[in-house]
Amino acid sequence: MVFACYAFATDLQKEVEALAAQHQGKVALFAKDLKTGATLAFDADRPVPTASVIKVPIMLEAMYEVKAGKHRLDEKLKLTKANQVEGSGVLTMLQPGLELTLEDAITLMIVESDNTATNLVIDDIGIPAVNARIAQMGLKDTYLYKKVFMPPVGPTPADQKKFGLGKTTPREMAQILESIERCDLGDKALCDQMIGIMKNQQTRTMIPRYIESGDTSMETSAIANKTGSEDDVRNDVGIVYTKHGPTVISVFTYDNKDQTWTVDNGAEVFVGKLAQTIVNGWSKQVTASGR
Repeated sequence: MVFACYAFATDLQKEVEALAAQHQGKVALFAKDLKTGATLAFDADRPVPTASVIKVPIMLEAMYEVKAGKHRLDEKLKLTKANQVEGSGVLTMLQPGLELTLEDAITLMIVESDNTATNLVIDDIGIPAVNARIAQMGLKDTYLYKKVFMPPVGPTPADQKKFGLGKTTPREMAQILESIERCDLGDKALCDQMIGIMKNQQTRTMIPRYIESGDTSMETSAIANKTGSEDDVRNDVGIVYTKHGPTVISVFTYDNKDQTWTVDNGAEVFVGKLAQTIVNGWSKQVTASGR
């Protein structure tokens, strides 16, 4: 039985590698079945540009500070012209002076990937606090460099120009997601809130693409994820809640040939197929092993 499980894992790894070889761009992946501990890895320790995926550790640090009493979810943040930036989100189109709660800003940062909301949260908790939390978790290649669509302030690591907003590795970002699922924070209500926010993330064209069939505007999604996109970058990291148990998928694609901004972007379709392969593969393994 052990040999059969090993053979199954090897076959799934080969299937993932075959998919990656067909993709017209670079791929880095780490996935983990949180019930069995089984993992899949493909260039999983390579530092990669995060794009908006870095908003997950920003949210996590904000929740740590709420738990510690440094901030409150209902505290007021004022929308300023200085923080209104281009890209995803709606706050850039609203009038400065609007007051939101920290909870509102965190929700918009993840659900709509709102860049202006992200800058409001960063102003509230600070970049050093985010990076200190990351370091405290033992992560050596994950870093938030600056606010969104703004130049860095103060001394900045030399690799900032290479990575832009932030950097990570697939394995380290998966560790952040696993920490949220495991609730290392120690406050179940806040952990559940983070997962709930990610389950309402509006971009469903990557990890959820082929494994989510319900209308998530009407029913709770089973996938808590956060995407990040630039012209040649398509990333998605998430916790997929299957009947078997939760699976973490952390996939980053970059230097992609297809740089179109459509739902059928080649990298987005590829990430969807990759997630489907992993989820289906481990589901088969569960049946085969009799667990």
